[in-house]
Amino acid sequence: MMKRTHLRQFLAVVETGGFTAAARRINVTQPTLSVGIAELERLVGAPLFVRDRRNVRLTEAGNRLLAHARAIEREFRLAEASLRSETDLAPPLRLGVLASLPTAFLARLGTGFAGPEPLMLTEGSDAELRRKLGEGQIDAALTLLREGEDAQPIIDEGYRMMLPASHRLAGRATLDPAELASDTMIARRSCELLAETSRFFTQRGVRPRFLLRSANDDRCMAMVRAGMGVTTAPESLRCEGVVAVPLDGYDFRRRIGLIGGATPREDTRSALRLACANALA
Repeated sequence: MMKRTHLRQFLAVVETGGFTAAARRINVTQPTLSVGIAELERLVGAPLFVRDRRNVRLTEAGNRLLAHARAIEREFRLAEASLRSETDLAPPLRLGVLASLPTAFLARLGTGFAGPEPLMLTEGSDAELRRKLGEGQIDAALTLLREGEDAQPIIDEGYRMMLPASHRLAGRATLDPAELASDTMIARRSCELLAETSRFFTQRGVRPRFLLRSANDDRCMAMVRAGMGVTTAPESLRCEGVVAVPLDGYDFRRRIGLIGGATPREDTRSALRLACANALA
């Protein structure tokens, strides 16, 4: 008989892309996970994964099972939430937050939230947050708004070149990309425009030396502040000791807002929107 454990193991392999990472995520040994997946494949009557040296891919049977597994896991979570006694502590509001949001903004959001339940933050990329939202792992997400998405933006900002305040070009109103050809760059791995930014500079013949490639935005901005390099970033990441200067032709913007399904409740959403607005002040 198929068990929830089988489906959770299956989803862990799908979401992490491999057995080692999946075993680590759900806190079991890799042999235990392999046995569980083998049992599930026996119950299904077909292989679920194609295994090679580099990665793990779903078979046709695996793809068919995936939609059902996600729906079943989502229903399990909803059932658990609905069956909690009224005397239990209120379950937390599980809010997904874009990894590139400023730390100071998230700190103000956390301390300013006055909803009826505690707040629990989970960070990730836009794709990760939307997947977790669809699977019921989070209740709402503060993330990038896509074209045609009906949500009020909380943050609407452009991207700038971030320079140390002591930089020779820090006083400029705008910058030509060619002026930065001799500068050392810092690559923000959390940037939603990483590929577009690389193409932007390459097309203009700018191929700088990189000091650091990191998904830690605080570290990246600290390196800029120390004069060790320059980087591109949303305006909201500018901090003391760093100057944000527009870059000619680099006209990208990002709109960030709250997305979610029927939950959380409207009073919770109102408290969340108010906390976000206050965090920007």
